[in-house]
Order: sequence, then C-alpha cells, then structure tokens
Amino acid sequence: MAPPPARPRRRPTSGPWPADQFILVKFVLLTSSTGGGHDLRARAFAMWSEREKSLGIETVTYRPLEASGRHYRFGVELYNVIQRTWPRLHHLYWNFLEIANLLRRAWALVGVGHFAPFLQAENPDAIVSVHPHLNHGFFELARAVLGDRVRLVTYCGDMSDGYGFSRHWVNGASDGFLAATEACREAALRRGMPESRARVGGFMLEPAGHAPPFSEAERTRFLGDEFGLDAKVFTLLLATGGVGANNHTAFLRAMDRARLPCQVIALCGRHPAVLARVQAWTPRTRGLVVRCLPYTRRMPDILRSVSAVVTRGGAGTTGESIMASCPIITNCLGGSMPQECITMAFLKKHGLLRRVDRPGDLPAILAPWLENPADHREARERTRHCHPGGHPRQILEDLRHLVGRGVFPSDAGHSH
Repeated sequence: MAPPPARPRRRPTSGPWPADQFILVKFVLLTSSTGGGHDLRARAFAMWSEREKSLGIETVTYRPLEASGRHYRFGVELYNVIQRTWPRLHHLYWNFLEIANLLRRAWALVGVGHFAPFLQAENPDAIVSVHPHLNHGFFELARAVLGDRVRLVTYCGDMSDGYGFSRHWVNGASDGFLAATEACREAALRRGMPESRARVGGFMLEPAGHAPPFSEAERTRFLGDEFGLDAKVFTLLLATGGVGANNHTAFLRAMDRARLPCQVIALCGRHPAVLARVQAWTPRTRGLVVRCLPYTRRMPDILRSVSAVVTRGGAGTTGESIMASCPIITNCLGGSMPQECITMAFLKKHGLLRRVDRPGDLPAILAPWLENPADHREARERTRHCHPGGHPRQILEDLRHLVGRGVFPSDAGHSH
C-alpha cells in the first residue's frame, strides 16, 4: 500500500526540516481504557498540545482495542472487572499476556481493518503509544501504511523496573521511548531499547497536575468553599480508580471504630452505585466528617488541599500525588496488580511506601500524623522530593525534534 501524499505545511517525506520554516505536525495517540492511567496520559498529551500552541502540534486520540470489535473489547472489560473485584487475580491475566504474543505482529491483529483507512485519512507525522500492547503490531501496521517517514514512539508512565514492568513496553525497532523516571528508562534499556532512543521525560499529567502546591491560605479557601471543611482538621482523600475500584466503606468503618478526628473526602468517580453506598453509610461517632464526591476534573486541586490520599498503586494518581506533595497510602486490599507492584517499588525506594492490607491498618498509619504534625510535614516534604523532573512541554519539544530530525535532541538539559 503506497503511503499517502504529504500535506501542505507538514514535514518533507525525507531529510530534515527546513531550518527557517515552521511546520505543523500531527500526532496520533494510541491508548486503551484498561484502568485509568493510559487515558490520563493520552488526555494530557492532547491538553498540553492545545495549551502550547506555539509548538504547532495537533493530536488525535485513537483506541484501537476498543475500536477493533468484541474480541479486544472483551479483554479490556475483563481487565477492568478484575481490577474492581479481585486485583490478585490479575497476576494470571497479566502473566498470560506477557507470555502470549497476541498483539506483537501486524498479521496477528484481529478486527483492525479500519485502522489502515484511519491512518490514511489522518496521515500523522508521529504515532505515540501510551499503552504496552499498542506499540508492536499496530506500529508495524502503521509503518506499512505510512512508510518510513512516520515516527513511532512509546511513552511509558511506569515508575520502576521489576515484576509488573511489561516486556511489551519496549519495541527496539521504534524511533523513541520516553520514560516517566530514570528507573523506567533503565528498564527499557535492559530490554533492548537503544540508549540513543530512550530518554526521561517525567510525568505526563494534565496541566492542572503540574501546578505548584497550594499555600496554606489557598488550601483553607479551597476546602471551605468546595466542601465546607475546616483546613485545620486532618483531611483524608479516599480515591477510586477510573474503573471504580474502591474500599471506601471498609476504610470508613475502621476509622470510625478508631475514633479518629478526621475529615474524609470520598471520591466515587462515574459510578452511582459507589456514591450511593458511601452516602448511605453513617458514622457512629461525631468525630468523623465525610463528604462524597462524584467524578471531578479537579483531582489535582483536591490532592493539593488534603492531608493524605488512600489510593490503589496506579502510576497516574501516584504521580499526581507526588506533584501535589500529598503523602500516599497504598490500598492493597484484595491484593495488588502487577502494575501496582512497580509503583510500590518506586515508593519503597524513596521511603514513601505505606501499604494497607487490611482496613484496620489505616488508623495505625494515620495516628502518628495526627499525634505529631511534624511527622506529617516531613512526609509531605519527602513526597515532594521524589519528583523525577522533566515537564510535558519538554516532552513535546523532544517529539517535534524527533519528527523533524529523526533523532531526539542532545542530552543537554535532560536528566538521565
């Protein structure tokens, strides 16, 4: 199949860009709604491209698994059901996918006949995958449709190496690998990614996720205006994953039994059943104040305002919490998924891992912070200092350079 003709104001089909000419580029972002982190990163790419208009980047988001028919959609939903109900079971599912090569070759893909026409119509300059199973067979198909001029890049938001880091993240034949952390970059190098094509980009979060932490006055105003809460009282956020994984009522009962003088914001996402269940729960003591919240786009602001967050070990919420200097308590009820294990490894390396395996573990973690605010301030400071550096704008600038020159820019100004 012949590659489509290049469009006006796009880069030449061969050779570097003209040095004195501004050229508009288009990225296709490949993602899938397995969990919430992949979509978060795709959304962040799109939002930063729109925010940084001077870079001249257009983005189109595409979910090839969900768009390819019932076979892959079933796999996506199975992943999410396991995450909601029995995370420990995901070890079987994850290891099966690690061994199988279901999506590693273009000829093995199922129900993707519309992907080639989509690429022909969009004619992108680069394809950026934010998912470990979309950067082999789909990259191969894209190369067949668009030719050698299209750049194929992976952005990996995982935070460390070890069990849970998928081998499928790494495609040594691709043009680039962008890692959230140095440990993630080193994991890619160990799996065959050429060093010249792998670099650290930092957390790809939405613009609000990169705002500075609240001042005490901003925190007081936000908690009061949004929730009617007193900023002087320890405030805990119970987070829920994008697919509704939560243990809110179990944690609330444990805190109620311990008579902890806390305020709780229970985030319930797009799940009315979760919201109704938490709203129906009534504490036995007056010391526990609970505010229920459905889906919100203000998660970064909430993280900047609360005292700590209880969350599954996903890289998305963990990264947002680090940016907000919000101490993290990892919810391990029902076991931890492989991908959550590597996030916990990152937290452990930085002395930040506090895991809850039973509801009763939570009061024991909170009690020292309530008794000694200096310990809590130290936890905030240590959380802030484990930021890996980097910034989404720099990621986009690196990608523009890769599209125009065929290589990433020099390492000047980058931490490896």
